[in-house]
Amino acid sequence: DYEPTRATRLISDFVQENLSNWYVRLCRRRFWKGEYEEDKISAYQTLYTCLEVVAKLSAPVAPFFMDRLYRDLNGVTGKDKAESVHLTDYPESQAAYIDKALESKMEKAQNISSLVLSLRKKEMIKVRQPLQKILIPTLSEAERAEILAVANLIKHEVNVKGLTFVEGQGILVKKVKCNFRVMGKKFGKLMKQVAARMDALSQEEIAALEAAGEFDFELEGQPIKVEAADVEIISEDIPGWLVSNEGNLTVALEVELTEELRREGMARELINRIQNLRKETGLEITDRISVVIEPHAEAVAAVESFGELIKAQVLANDITLAENNGTNVEFDEFNLHIEIKKN
Repeated sequence: DYEPTRATRLISDFVQENLSNWYVRLCRRRFWKGEYEEDKISAYQTLYTCLEVVAKLSAPVAPFFMDRLYRDLNGVTGKDKAESVHLTDYPESQAAYIDKALESKMEKAQNISSLVLSLRKKEMIKVRQPLQKILIPTLSEAERAEILAVANLIKHEVNVKGLTFVEGQGILVKKVKCNFRVMGKKFGKLMKQVAARMDALSQEEIAALEAAGEFDFELEGQPIKVEAADVEIISEDIPGWLVSNEGNLTVALEVELTEELRREGMARELINRIQNLRKETGLEITDRISVVIEPHAEAVAAVESFGELIKAQVLANDITLAENNGTNVEFDEFNLHIEIKKN
């Protein structure tokens, strides 16, 4: 019964996808901001608990590294009396720590974010470029409430201004794509006619299939039941929007860029380059600076519209648009000289 590969892959997926790429990355502000108060303490204690349990779970298959991880953690807190992870009790599931409602909300946030980021990648729109809106068709109030609970997290993660719901099919045009391998076994010689009927479904019938999880009709006097698992429901792109699906989840991303959005995108690019210069010059996180940016139409427009945002993000007391002998910094379509000085 010993299956270390299966177990360690599950642990690896948890650590990489849920703990590192999601929880730690999204909690960076909680770790760094402000005083050591309840929210910050909670963030640290949650991370500590995860690392401690991972060390104990993984000890049989990575004995030396996990012992080091355990001793580094416990050496600071003195939480356990054991001198080695191999002398501790193996972890047991804690029912009190399991929150299925929260897990479902976070899964929605991850799936929606993943779909939107894949659309950005497809159109080669950087995440630093703000976009206007995500449109999400919902089938129930419960689903809408779940997404609404994590809407701010999603908007921040994918850098969009708004998230809007539409009921049923809304403005999206959907089509049903049959899984012939599954349905062929199920319907045999009737498969071709079943596929033709599914291709001809109206938008209202597709919405009914999504809501009920199945669609019933008669064919040559026989009752036919097509289940949602038998098909894939896809949405077509609409002008100015990109659409993506995963299971019953659909998102539409508005990709038209206004002049205001372009300016904000450039402002965020400037913030990124100035932050890199801060690191390269060895400035402390709290050091205040002055910034001089070479005049360029896009940079000038961004500073004029979003100068206060740039100053707040890079801790700049002032930003000047002028020729300078600073670092030659590369952008997508041009280069700029940017000079920073510690105040």
